[in-house]
Amino acid sequence: QVQLVESGGGLVQPGGSLRLSCAASGSIFTTNAMGWYRQVPGKERELVAVITGGGRTKYADSVKGRFTISRDNAKNTVYLQMNGLKPEDTAAYYCNVRVVTTQARSLEVWGQGTLVTVSS
Repeated sequence: QVQLVESGGGLVQPGGSLRLSCAASGSIFTTNAMGWYRQVPGKERELVAVITGGGRTKYADSVKGRFTISRDNAKNTVYLQMNGLKPEDTAAYYCNVRVVTTQARSLEVWGQGTLVTVSS
């Protein structure tokens, strides 16, 4: 009913940058909060950043000042600009979107994940 397609992960050297994108499509009436989470093997998934429908943002302390979340409401797309990447940022990054469908259902949808590896 609602699908998310993520892109932008890859291998980057420490200090480098990557930009993740997540596009939502399907029976969407409105898109509310959009966010990024990350997970490494053996650890719980953690919030990286979230942006509300009104544009308010929240970041994990570990990424403040380095990562920037933004959204394009016309495209139902959320971005994560990651600068100053560190090896400890290595993880699978997951997009999370809360939508109201055209059938008036509230859904929370997860992306398939995109791998970010920071290594020299």
